[in-house]
Amino acid sequence: MAALKIKKGSTSHSAYNLRPNFSDVRETHTLAVLVENEPGALARVIGLFSGRGYNIDSLTVAEVDHTGHQSRITIVTNGTPQVIEQIKTQLGRIVPVHEVHDLTVEGPSVERELGLFKVAGQGDKRVEAMRLADIFRANVVDTTLESFVFEITGAPEKIDAFADLMRPLGLVEVARTGVAALARGAE
Repeated sequence: MAALKIKKGSTSHSAYNLRPNFSDVRETHTLAVLVENEPGALARVIGLFSGRGYNIDSLTVAEVDHTGHQSRITIVTNGTPQVIEQIKTQLGRIVPVHEVHDLTVEGPSVERELGLFKVAGQGDKRVEAMRLADIFRANVVDTTLESFVFEITGAPEKIDAFADLMRPLGLVEVARTGVAALARGAE
């Protein structure tokens, strides 16, 4: 019997689909994870990421229900669509996890971050830093004769843009909270 001669990546007319059905495009996703507020819950969630080599771009955690003892973990991560699905599935299997929501695919959401920026400068650089802070609606929360500390809230892209503009003006130090996100709408 003669061997079948099927070329790799055959057309859709073939009975054999030899094309890979996965994507190698990396996507950024915001995950909201509702967990039991107990010792070790955060360690288990984060252990999932570190144990499998997944990266966390941003992480915020806070108790959101004092009576129910539940905390919300907001994680910004990136990976291929298959990796993101695997992360969500594995998060759902962890014992203290109640809910896992992928805010990126579930519809419109609101993302905000808080940043504190210490900018040192004198003369024209000091005036320019104040002018840019006004444009970005950043508040001055501390000032000395040599520096300012600005507070700014907004989307992560806004925080990044502000940092980029402050670097040549004497940016000394940055502290960021990480992304806090909620789905828009009634549900």
